[in-house]
Amino acid sequence: MLAYFIHALVSIFAVMNPLGIMPSFLAMTSGRTHQEQRLIARKAILASFFILLVFLLLGNVILNLFSVTISAFRVAGGILLFGIAYDLLHAKPSAIQSPENEKQVQEDISLTPLAMPIIAGPGTITTVMALSSGPNYVESTVDVLMAFTVVLFIAFVIFYYAPEINKRLSQTQLNVITRLMGFVLSIIAVQMAANGIAGLFFSLYRP
Repeated sequence: MLAYFIHALVSIFAVMNPLGIMPSFLAMTSGRTHQEQRLIARKAILASFFILLVFLLLGNVILNLFSVTISAFRVAGGILLFGIAYDLLHAKPSAIQSPENEKQVQEDISLTPLAMPIIAGPGTITTVMALSSGPNYVESTVDVLMAFTVVLFIAFVIFYYAPEINKRLSQTQLNVITRLMGFVLSIIAVQMAANGIAGLFFSLYRP
């Protein structure tokens, strides 16, 4: 259980990349007071938690509704995650993490676009749903729930102290962190796709 929790924690942290999305948070909340920034961070993290919780608990129902197997979902998820990892390896925001509508001025950005699709985006949702289908459903679900709760807490701390962190990190250091997250995520993406392909072949050639 501990090993799977660590695996889920690393996977979700890599795809969510709280440090990598910190500049987006700072850009979207520029001109606001520290108190307003922290209120937005709190609301965004709570919204992200409930979004991921819904997909964690109802992910299999959604798959069954559209007659999609978890193996196919893993292959698609692996491809999606690798696309994000490719962008991160080049130290640039992925299209999923930094959509064009992120630049639009909105009164309340905590739900859109901050919570979704930046924090709880397609990549994170894919990872949560894929990880929840581990060897033991109940244990896997609990592990994933604990993992993304920890990652969201880390993200909240990073956003809470974002102005102070930004002063102490150079752009080069942020690029190094982003590339490291991209490398870890690329490995996870390949493994996820490989597991999905193996599952598809097994179901096709099962006697």
